[in-house]
Amino acid sequence: MENRERFRTKESPLRTKSFAFALRCIQTYKKLANGQREFVLSKQLLRSGTSIGSNVEEANQAESRADFIHKLSIANKEANETRYWLRLLRDSSTLTSADADQLLSDCEELIRLLISSLKTAKENLNRNRTKSKSL
Repeated sequence: MENRERFRTKESPLRTKSFAFALRCIQTYKKLANGQREFVLSKQLLRSGTSIGSNVEEANQAESRADFIHKLSIANKEANETRYWLRLLRDSSTLTSADADQLLSDCEELIRLLISSLKTAKENLNRNRTKSKSL
């Protein structure tokens, strides 16, 4: 429970980075929609890229450790979907390689942070279940 409490009370790198990433996805969407009149793929990027941070924020208010894990798992799925859209935008030359590669790098960092947080939360959940069974 201590990790979840710490996550709630102070700004974590995951919260900070997912928020900054969402802002960059919004800027990228605006650039593609206004400049290139590309709406379909850019809208997918906007939805999944901003959803990462919203699910991280929801995890911040989780009702239980299992709920916390569930919300972070959704954020991880959204991050993987975002990676897909970024690769598609880059490889279709809709987004420049330089822009896409920076966003992809940031997305990969978010995925690593999410996986690490999930691993820790699951280990703590299992540890607590084992303790309660032994009592």
